[in-house]
Amino acid sequence: MTREDYERYVAAFNARDYDAVFDFYAENPRMAFFGIEITNRQQLKDFYGFLHQYVKETVEVERFASSDEMAAVEGIVRIEGIADLTPEILLENGMAQFFPIRTGEVQEMRQYIHYHLKDGKIESVGCALV
Repeated sequence: MTREDYERYVAAFNARDYDAVFDFYAENPRMAFFGIEITNRQQLKDFYGFLHQYVKETVEVERFASSDEMAAVEGIVRIEGIADLTPEILLENGMAQFFPIRTGEVQEMRQYIHYHLKDGKIESVGCALV
């Protein structure tokens, strides 16, 4: 995966084009972050489709490194509340570990994302916040 490939991936994510995002993944991927695990296209669409009803999420890449087997990204994830996402709504949807956010509120987080690659496609994802 090149930096240009990753920029296309992020552009698709920022545009909420979940099918284009998933096209970057290998068959049977494993995305695990903050207690959520996504292993197929529909799970990705369901998770982000739900979340993005409440927030506008954008990723800004600051650093990128890759090899044939992995890619590592450091960037800023910006979350802007577009509807109130309350603790109750998060709990009802199995996401109690996420932070609530009110309409108009903005959260910015430094995120480190680690991708394992297979044949140029993303096979697994892990991430950490600071």
